[in-house]
Amino acid sequence: MNNNDINILKEWINTSKKIVVFTGAGISVPSGIPDFRSANGIYNSEYDGLSPEEIISHSFFIKNPKMFYKFYFDKMIYLDARPNLAHEYFAKIGATIVTQNIDNLHTLAGSKTVYELHGNVYRNYCMKCHKFYDLKDLNTKEVPYCKCGGMIKPDVVLYEEGLDNDTIMGAIKAISEADMLIICGTSLRVYPAAGFINYYRGNKLVLLNKEKTPFDSSCNLAIYGDIVEIVKELMKK
Repeated sequence: MNNNDINILKEWINTSKKIVVFTGAGISVPSGIPDFRSANGIYNSEYDGLSPEEIISHSFFIKNPKMFYKFYFDKMIYLDARPNLAHEYFAKIGATIVTQNIDNLHTLAGSKTVYELHGNVYRNYCMKCHKFYDLKDLNTKEVPYCKCGGMIKPDVVLYEEGLDNDTIMGAIKAISEADMLIICGTSLRVYPAAGFINYYRGNKLVLLNKEKTPFDSSCNLAIYGDIVEIVKELMKK
């Protein structure tokens, strides 16, 4: 991270009218939520002898909801997490958010348009009558059931499930119409989400990440470092 790159980024942000920020787990790490694929990430440790990818699959959820919810409430719910400076900054500049995260932090930070590709842990619904439940309404010590008797499912996209079509179309439209696309805190290894950035048609494609990604050579600007520290530099006068 050098001053020249920060100055270029700041100028592009100030002169762009349609900014889209594409975020992954890395933006929420400073808020106390672990990422998935780093050395200390959720996916790099077994849980009761099972891989996390197996547990958060649709078939496992149906066959063993008790174990699914044990892992889900233990490893994927962070009720005390709050938006950090990066979430707040992107909300302040009025960026449209396309996120792979399910933690609701962009909305809590005040972003008005948020496309949640993989859903949101705060939304849950009955698989029988489709009544929606807020996360705070669920008993996190057991498998939650609706009053109608149907099992409640988190409104998140599990392995083996497809993305919501309306969310896909909204995200693709926003990216294709953007004059600036900022990729932040993602390895860009999860598909189909990672492929969405190919719809960008402009010349201000920016990567803000701790590590390199497969798309770095396609970016017009890449800045490596902690996202909160990068935002602090952007906010300096």
